[in-house]
Amino acid sequence: MLEELRIRDLGVITDATLPLGPGLSVVTGETGAGKTMVVTAVGLLLGARSDAGAVRSGAKSASAEAVVQLQSGHLALERARDAGAEVEEFDGGAELLLSRRLGADGRSRAFLGGRAAPVGVLAEIGESLVVVHGQTDQIRLKGAAAQREALDKFAGDGLASTLAGFQDLYSSWKSSQAELDSLRSAERERLREAESLEAALAEIDAVEPQAGEDEALKAEAVKLANVEELRIAATTAHQALIAEDFGEAGDATSLVDAAKRTLEHVAEHDEELGSAAARLAEVGFLLNDIATELASYQAGLDSEGPERLAEIEERRASLAKLVRKYAPSIDEVLEWAENARARFDELQGDSTRIENLEAEVARASAELKKQAAAISKVRAKAAKDLSARVSAELKALAMADATLVITIEAAAQLGPHGADEISFLLQPHSGAPARPLGKGASGGELSRVMLAIEVVLAAVDPVPTFVFDEVDAGVGGRAAVEIGRRLAMLARHVQVLVVTHLPQVAAFADQHIRVTKTSVRGSDGSTAKGFTSSDVQLLDEAERVRELARMLAGQEDSETAQAHAQELLDDAKLLPQQA
Repeated sequence: MLEELRIRDLGVITDATLPLGPGLSVVTGETGAGKTMVVTAVGLLLGARSDAGAVRSGAKSASAEAVVQLQSGHLALERARDAGAEVEEFDGGAELLLSRRLGADGRSRAFLGGRAAPVGVLAEIGESLVVVHGQTDQIRLKGAAAQREALDKFAGDGLASTLAGFQDLYSSWKSSQAELDSLRSAERERLREAESLEAALAEIDAVEPQAGEDEALKAEAVKLANVEELRIAATTAHQALIAEDFGEAGDATSLVDAAKRTLEHVAEHDEELGSAAARLAEVGFLLNDIATELASYQAGLDSEGPERLAEIEERRASLAKLVRKYAPSIDEVLEWAENARARFDELQGDSTRIENLEAEVARASAELKKQAAAISKVRAKAAKDLSARVSAELKALAMADATLVITIEAAAQLGPHGADEISFLLQPHSGAPARPLGKGASGGELSRVMLAIEVVLAAVDPVPTFVFDEVDAGVGGRAAVEIGRRLAMLARHVQVLVVTHLPQVAAFADQHIRVTKTSVRGSDGSTAKGFTSSDVQLLDEAERVRELARMLAGQEDSETAQAHAQELLDDAKLLPQQA
């Protein structure tokens, strides 16, 4: 709730602080004293458009500040912290400072929790804290979404539970429908992709490449291209190892064998020479192995003729074609083929997925229509009840022939809240066309309509603070008493601030604030060169009696007027607080 409202240099108010509390607070005062500046100040705090003409004459700027007390966890606190505001917390709650400064040059600045903030953020937070009724552009329920939400809350927990289930199903249906649309729209592209992948995989499978094959064939081709040189080298080396006619010195194996036998003859005389003989024996074995390998190598060269080289080059050409088209190497071609095969299988499965999704979407759509019809039925019943109750309130508020008409029409398509388009309309009298709220009604009538709606909705759709202006315009007598009584009823659920000129309304207040105008004359004694300012005062019981007497008869010192004022106060306490 609003704990305190401070206004400085706004209109005729120089510097005033309104101490507010729970329940019903009324603001009264003579015409021109600046009562409406209270509503203007609240509007500025809610992000309303600024008007440099509202700055008090001679002042450089005007400001409005409000201290708001909220429960811990309120959404407004989270939004304020996100905007960088400082929030003062205490047990079970927190305080938030809203501030707006308006310069005489038309410039405006907003502050949230002591930190500068965009006016839009102030407006966003203000929407969840305070509702102002009295001007057409300040109707809380002017939007279709707000009206639907109010009706749904009035319908109660039964609808809330059904609606929650509907929204879960709607979300799932929407997701499936989006996937289905995506698959359908891309179906032609998928077919082209599948055909391309199928042709590529067929080409690769026809070649049947093996991992590392390209490098192995390259090495073999180099070998065969130099086969004669390799044969000569192998033959020469083989002969050097084992050919008996290699020369006078003999081949390598013979020389090593001779050296070994020579050392073996004397090995018994020296272990060192015996060791050398053993190692020469090992060398002999190695030379024989190498000679055998060289003989085998020569035989292999003889079997790999020009036909094998032609075969290798043809194979390498087939592999090179795959490398050019699909990847830098055969190993990477094989990896690409593996991924392509998985993608091809996925594309093949899309047709089945489309069929499954079509069936799933059809089932969900049928169930949504069924649930939407049930929701519409509950809403229709709640709309009839809400309309009747608000219309009854209007009769007590000097609008005896007015009726709140709530229409529920089928929407063009299903939405997350069902298949209904809901409108709150006001029918001023029988036979007149019902028109949207805010059209065709005066400011006072509109305030009374909104008061009637808020009284009925207060228990199910509360906003912490309501401000009413012009709610009693054009009424008096018993109707004024009924307005005061209903404001008090509303104040049992929320904080209510009312600017009023009727004593019958002011008598129901929990806090009574008076705005007093003071005219200061200029040095020449004229008011033309002076100025007018206003002061704000929270009245005690005795002062309330005097103020009500002034409002009743214009004579606050009259004993008769004071007696009548006291009677109003006593009656307000005794009147039942239920409709």
